[in-house]
Amino acid sequence: MIYIKNLNYFSFLIVQCLQPTMAIFNNTTSSSSTFLLTAFPGLERAHVWISIPVCCLYTIALLGNSMIFLVIITKRRLHKPMYYFLSMLAAVDLCLTITTLPTVLGVLWFHAREISFKACFIQMFFVHAFSLLESSVLVTMAFDRFVAICNPLNYAATLTDRMILVIGLVICIRPVIFLLPVVVAINTASFHGGHELSHPFCYHPEVIKYTYSKPWISSFWGLFLQLYLNGTDVLFILFSYVLILRTVLSIVARKKQQKALSTCVCHICAVTVFYVPMISLSLAHRLFHSTPRVLCSTLANIYLLLPPVLNPIIYSLKTKTIRQAMFQLLQSKGSWGPNVRGLRGRWD
Repeated sequence: MIYIKNLNYFSFLIVQCLQPTMAIFNNTTSSSSTFLLTAFPGLERAHVWISIPVCCLYTIALLGNSMIFLVIITKRRLHKPMYYFLSMLAAVDLCLTITTLPTVLGVLWFHAREISFKACFIQMFFVHAFSLLESSVLVTMAFDRFVAICNPLNYAATLTDRMILVIGLVICIRPVIFLLPVVVAINTASFHGGHELSHPFCYHPEVIKYTYSKPWISSFWGLFLQLYLNGTDVLFILFSYVLILRTVLSIVARKKQQKALSTCVCHICAVTVFYVPMISLSLAHRLFHSTPRVLCSTLANIYLLLPPVLNPIIYSLKTKTIRQAMFQLLQSKGSWGPNVRGLRGRWD
């Protein structure tokens, strides 16, 4: 009972914090100013049972990414370019998880399906912004592996602290610049209210279908952004790995080849886990209009939950340094408890 009250209080705080930002969407009008969110169409009676694995996945995503971010920040021996970029990935996954958490659990636990246009557009902006951020971080990590394998002697001179700071700023500014036209277009549009969405969060390709104005203009701009930004990112990653593979194959020693390729396994898994569900969901909405709604909902939940859940698992299992640092952090926390209890006993 206390947990539910805290959750309601947390949701109330989120709404209050978002209200000042929502003012930019005041021009959006409709006879009914809400959309209806849907978790899994046709499975409403099983929401309580579905919420159990969903909550477990959210818990893994929050704890796993928080742990990796905390470990990299606190351990000085992890203050290297590769781990800096991994901490960026963990931070983005953490923010992406928090963005959809209130509405997903609201639908599953309390059947709170209504969401105002203003709150919907705010959530939609952050979902797409953090998705673009994650794509940019994956590109940066590919560049890091390219420099480390193809030009190892100049690795430290190329990826200095100042360069990493500049890359981080570019990554943060990039989605804001490209999403600004979408925000302006939505700000001047009017929408049909009361429509049921296929997801427990707001997603641009679906929301834009319910505008009074020509939806194909905004849909085309969204598709262009996805093809241009994410397509460019994918091509850059592929090009980087072509160069990496060429360099690795030129190495005579087989053990050195395996060692070089093993440093790329985690990144390849992260790229696959992120881009495959994203491309599948985009195609399902824009090209295959007869796609069942339950399939769209499942793809959407996979797209936003799978990378934050799997990335910390992949990196903690495959990266020995991260795994050891996590164990050390947990051991230090565990040893702190008995010491505190012993001190309390002495004080008493």
